[in-house]
Amino acid sequence: MAHPLVFPPTTAMAISSEKRASFVAMGERIATWCKAHNVTQVRLAEALGGSQQTLQSYEVGRRRIPVSALPIVAHTLSVSLDELFGERKAAAARAGKRGSAPQWQQQIEAVAQLSKSQQQLVARMIETVLAQAGAR
Repeated sequence: MAHPLVFPPTTAMAISSEKRASFVAMGERIATWCKAHNVTQVRLAEALGGSQQTLQSYEVGRRRIPVSALPIVAHTLSVSLDELFGERKAAAARAGKRGSAPQWQQQIEAVAQLSKSQQQLVARMIETVLAQAGAR
């Protein structure tokens, strides 16, 4: 049985240079987040059920990422779909209409941008504080 993200070959369709540029930009964002979150191409490719070569093709914009793969990419890299599409500013603007995010939420978003080891350190610190608060 074929993996749900593997598609049979189809007739190539022409794509505009604007769309191609958006795929290249998305691939660059994915590569940047992989490095920032210590996620290897192999790990992300395994999460997608594909090969490292296919993922590399996505990162450089040679191949389009299947729409069905986008939530998996976003989840694996701990980013929103808005961020994956390069809409971080638009998402922030929408959030601004509702008012600023609480400071703790901003801090959580900042922690999400840290390396895995730094995130684990923050988690242990929070667990310690919560355990001490529960002991009182």
